[in-house]
Amino acid sequence: MALHFVVPDCTSAAVGDVVRLTGSEAKHASVVRRVRVGESVTIGDGRGVWLEGAAEDVTASQVSVRITGRREQAQPETRIVLVQALAKGDRDELAVQAACELGVDEIVPWQASRSVSRWEGPKAAKGRERWSTIVREAAKQAHRAWVPEVAPVESTAQLAERAAHARLLVLDPWTETPLTSIRADGRDLVLVVGPEGGMAPDELDRLEAAGAERVRLGDTVLRTSTAGPAAIAVLSATLGRW
Repeated sequence: MALHFVVPDCTSAAVGDVVRLTGSEAKHASVVRRVRVGESVTIGDGRGVWLEGAAEDVTASQVSVRITGRREQAQPETRIVLVQALAKGDRDELAVQAACELGVDEIVPWQASRSVSRWEGPKAAKGRERWSTIVREAAKQAHRAWVPEVAPVESTAQLAERAAHARLLVLDPWTETPLTSIRADGRDLVLVVGPEGGMAPDELDRLEAAGAERVRLGDTVLRTSTAGPAAIAVLSATLGRW
């Protein structure tokens, strides 16, 4: 399988053009992945454009790729959004990485009341940037044409507002409705995953009052780092992506 790279400004590239990898992407291609002249690679803009080509010139500062094929991939009609509560250690980051590999379309950091980690002030921007980097690298690894967006951190009130235009599915191991019963209805499917200590009762009440539905994954209680990716896998199969 050809190595894949993301170049945001390659959107207008056509067959016969040369696209150049520079900066950290060039270094990763030439030094880490050891791309050689003549080797086939793929390049995307992260917004649906998918290019095929072959390396023509390789240095540590620049890799030139001659484009031999181009296609564009549309976004899914029903998007899967993961609302991941901030968690201690790297558990939320593990969830974000796996979710991207499994096909999530957007990731929303959630400042739940029981979240040990707090994104406040400058830390909010740094946290979002960190998650965006994780998502970008995971998308490259998974050869995804679309790199998921990472939204700014949201409060419970902001999350509840999403119910006006999307279907909020709160993962709750104690409810009776299985996630496998959910079917697409034209709205985005927004999976809400709580922190290690679970969601506070008032948070659940507020989301349900806004129209959220509680759903469960099997008969076991999953970690916050596992629940979201597992649910995305279920929905990917339900939506016919897999």
